[in-house]
Amino acid sequence: MTLPLAAATLDQLFLQARTYRGSAEAWLDRPVSDELLKRLYDLARMGPTALNGSPARFVFVRSPEGKQKLREALNPGNVAASMAAPVTVVVGSDPDFHVQLPRLFPHADVAGPFAANPALAAETALRNSSLQGAYLMLAARALGLDCGPMSGFNQEKMDAAFFTGTSIRTNFVCNLGYGNPASLAPRAPRLGFDEAARLA
Repeated sequence: MTLPLAAATLDQLFLQARTYRGSAEAWLDRPVSDELLKRLYDLARMGPTALNGSPARFVFVRSPEGKQKLREALNPGNVAASMAAPVTVVVGSDPDFHVQLPRLFPHADVAGPFAANPALAAETALRNSSLQGAYLMLAARALGLDCGPMSGFNQEKMDAAFFTGTSIRTNFVCNLGYGNPASLAPRAPRLGFDEAARLA
């Protein structure tokens, strides 16, 4: 039986966690190790996806060369924070994920419908890579990192910079590191249950 998480854990993952964005002051000058990024991925990969298809592909951008490619693909408003963040992960969506299904979902032959229908494959990949990107952010918070997800970028430039020669398309990007609480504005409101949900 799965037990509820402690209140402090819920605070770290949701209630007190904040999104860091907007300026170079958003991030502390504190590195993120390769080992931590690998542990982060190992947690995030365990989240469920349709048919265990796992269509997300991640590029953890941290080198000066990678940051320069990132700068050229980002919208101007996202540049300062991304250059200051220790890591920016580019979350890609691979519509050819079905090639891996015989290994990832060996219980049945399910790759055929995706191979025969590129639109279905692309839609499924986008939906499930979005899930995996969200798992990555929760895993990051669980490991003590902060996140700054963004969608402001030039799609063609981002794909060319990090996924050239592949079928992978950029879904979104997310800065990772240790956020500077002094940079935060007051938390914005969220919709209440009756505004965004209903029981049926």
